[in-house]
Amino acid sequence: MSYAPKFTITSGILKSISAIENAKAIIETSPLLPLYERQFKNDANVRMAHFGTAVEGNKLDLGNVRKIIDGKGDKVIGRERDIQEVLNYRQVVSFIDKYQERSISANTIKKINAITTEKTVAEEYRGKYRHSQNYFVNLVTGERIFTPPPADEVVAHMEEFIDYINSKESGENHPAIRAGIIHDRIVSIHPFADGNGRTARACATLSLYLDKYDIKKFFSLEEYYDLDVLSYYKAISEGHDDLTCWISYFCQGLAVELSHIKERVLKMSRDVEIKEKVGQIYLSERQEKIIDFLNANGRLKNRDFAKIFPDISEDTVLRDIKDLIKNKIAVKKGSTKSSFYELR
Repeated sequence: MSYAPKFTITSGILKSISAIENAKAIIETSPLLPLYERQFKNDANVRMAHFGTAVEGNKLDLGNVRKIIDGKGDKVIGRERDIQEVLNYRQVVSFIDKYQERSISANTIKKINAITTEKTVAEEYRGKYRHSQNYFVNLVTGERIFTPPPADEVVAHMEEFIDYINSKESGENHPAIRAGIIHDRIVSIHPFADGNGRTARACATLSLYLDKYDIKKFFSLEEYYDLDVLSYYKAISEGHDDLTCWISYFCQGLAVELSHIKERVLKMSRDVEIKEKVGQIYLSERQEKIIDFLNANGRLKNRDFAKIFPDISEDTVLRDIKDLIKNKIAVKKGSTKSSFYELR
């Protein structure tokens, strides 16, 4: 029997997809200096390596992971396995970043697993389908969550899965749903002796890249999972026969991550535009909030002051705005009674 995932497109999934599309459009069209683009991408790589391993028990903190990614691993003190796992994930990120094929094959998945488990798993198991029974375990509680298919069924399940993800039916799904299905199926088959979760997350990210949802490669799926690991395990372990719950969780996680990136990009883009117009200037925290409001709403009226600054006097806010006008960042428009402010 061929593989055909079952799920229902709920209002929650549609809401997440709408947020994904909105964030994607803003991120891809906002002006950023090349330096900022490199910083965003490097930050995403660090977060992928850190949270992608932390969700499975790696003890290295973000700072030490950053050192490893930046080639300063000799300055990191930690368990040898933890360090190696981060080094491996760095290589996985590089592999999917440079991937040239148009689709995901069995060899792709095996290669990702082989890189993921380098020097942490015996050579005869790396990138090769398992020959014994394994289990999906909650690494926080130690609880055995479910039992994957027997080893002698792995090849058949993987062949059916590969046929599906390269099928017309799979291509008709939104890229976020498609990536979520890929993540779930690899975890549910658990085809390798070790590294199945990391392999699944990397393949989901690669799927988004191939579907032109790389979104400048600024995002990390893994951070959302690590924020509440128990919720991640609960979502991925429930209902492999009906993926609605998991796809809802997966799309929500991507929407949250991209929305955070969108806000950072908007701020950086605004800073770039300001610097191009007026050069380097100092903005107070209140002035940044005023500009954020103008970016989001288009204009600002006096009656809006209390929404942004409930504990700040109107005169103080007006002084901040006057300074923005002086620096040619904002402009006042309209008559006295119906005046408002806009970005110049």
